[in-house]
This record gives sequence, C-alpha cells and structure tokens, in this order.
Amino acid sequence: MNTRNTKVAPPTLVPFTKTYTSTQYLIKLLQLRGLQITDTLKAQRYLQSIGYYRLSGYMYPFLEQPKEAHLYKKLASFEKVMMLYRFDKKLRLLIFNEIEKIEVAVRSAIVNIGCEVTKNPFWMSDVQNFVDSSIHHATMGLMRKEVDNSREDYLVHFKSTYSSPFPPAWILAEVLPFGVLTKLYDNIKNKVIKKRVAKMFCLDVKPFKSWLTIVYLTRNSCCHHARVWNRVNAIRPMQPHSLHVPWCTKGNAQLRIYDNLWIIKYLLNSISPQNDMFGKVRILLSNFPEVDVKAMGFPTGWEKDSVWI
Repeated sequence: MNTRNTKVAPPTLVPFTKTYTSTQYLIKLLQLRGLQITDTLKAQRYLQSIGYYRLSGYMYPFLEQPKEAHLYKKLASFEKVMMLYRFDKKLRLLIFNEIEKIEVAVRSAIVNIGCEVTKNPFWMSDVQNFVDSSIHHATMGLMRKEVDNSREDYLVHFKSTYSSPFPPAWILAEVLPFGVLTKLYDNIKNKVIKKRVAKMFCLDVKPFKSWLTIVYLTRNSCCHHARVWNRVNAIRPMQPHSLHVPWCTKGNAQLRIYDNLWIIKYLLNSISPQNDMFGKVRILLSNFPEVDVKAMGFPTGWEKDSVWI
C-alpha cells in the first residue's frame, strides 16, 4: 500500500477551558502530586513573583514517567525546582555575557571590511551592494525605524548636522538589532566581504551564517529569560568542512545547549584566544552539582575537548 500521498487528518481542536487558579490552590495541588514543599509561604511567594507557568518548565524534569500523570519522583522538592531555576538564570547570564563579545566583534568586522572593500561609508544603505532588493528594502525600513526612534547623542548630532538620509555604516551598525545585522550580512552581494568577515572567525561563509543564526537565537532566549539549560534547538547548526579543532560530533546530533556553548566558545577563541569561558562554565557546573549535564548535551570528558583547552 502506497502511503506517501496519504493525507494525515488534522488534530481535533477543543476549546481552552482551564481557569485561573490561586497560588494557595497550586501549592496544595503540587503537594498532592508528591512534590515536597516544606515552607509553603515561601513557595507561594515564589509562585506569585515568578509565575507557576514559568516554573512548571523546571518542575517537569522531576515528574515520574509517564509525565502526563503529573506525579513527582521520590525526593522531588520545591527547593530542587528553585535550584534548577537559579542555575538556568546564571547560565543565561553567562551565555549572554559571552555572546556580547561575539556580537560586538561581528558588528565591527562587517563595518570595517564592508567600508574597506566598497570604499563607501554609506554602503549599508546602498541597495546595489545587496543580492535581494526586496529584503534590503525591508531591512532599510527597520534601519529607518531604529534611526528615527533612537535618542543616542551621536545619532541626534548626525541628524541635526548632516543632510545624508542615513548615517555611515559604523553608526548604523550600532543601532541595528543583531538579528537585522545577520540578515544584512546574508544579503551582501560582494563575496569578498562575506568571506573576509567569516574568515575572521575561522569559518567559511555558509557555516558562519548558520552559526550566527544559532548565536542569535540563543541570545534571544537569554534576553527573553527563556529556559535554556535543557532546551532542544529548533535548527541544526551546519557542520563545517574544515575547522581548527575537531567538530563536536556526538549522539545528541547538535541540538542541545552544549552545542550552542561549543559554538560560542569556538567563535570566542577566534577573536579572543585567552578568553575565560571554560573556567566560568566549569565553576557554574561545580556550584550546581545536582544539575543533570547529560540533559544539556554535555558528553563524558567534555573538558578535554580541544575547543575548551
């Protein structure tokens, strides 16, 4: 029987009928399901200030199988849930701090190399420098919005002094969101610019674009306080043909946060060889020994991977 063209019936949708429940009720419900809560008033304050829905993502690993039964494992406690929540917060801060260095370096590389190759300080706002004019038009709309809304002193000075419709590249790059900048890079027509920028990070253009997307999405998760410690990536990073160190090929198929950390470390090594990210990660893990690093994609002996050394 040929099943290739068989249409799958869409799921039956039902109305959302759940109602708001008080924190007092939620505390009792969690206790009934087996979660140990020694200080109910303290737990109630956490639910009020953080939110049950946000914390539920950190409760999930403590559920027995099948998870749908909503019964907690023996010794699972609200204190352990909060431990995981605090670990994830510190992990996000660590990641964001390291990504900031990469983001600044990417901005600088695109600006400097673009200006040098095109001999035009306004090359970012010139459609002739880009492959897809419609994409660049949309990017220009975002640029215009950022320039018009910005109250930075240097932009106020530029707009009140010069007649040019857009600032030079080194000013534009400072106000463009990182996601817009990555799209702009992807749309650059001149291959020399793209190759030289990627080369600064010891990569070819295609894997560099892929890894920039990983960095950008990870950055967004950190900015929006989303759970990252056991998150599964929505996209798979491209494996480069050549690297300065062996690629992190593991059973988890490059979909866990360890691989994001590995990519961030590789990029950091290219621009700041003496960076201390390894020490920061190791200290964080040692401060939270109960965290399951396998759920994060950390392989056994990860510390010996040459990217960390």
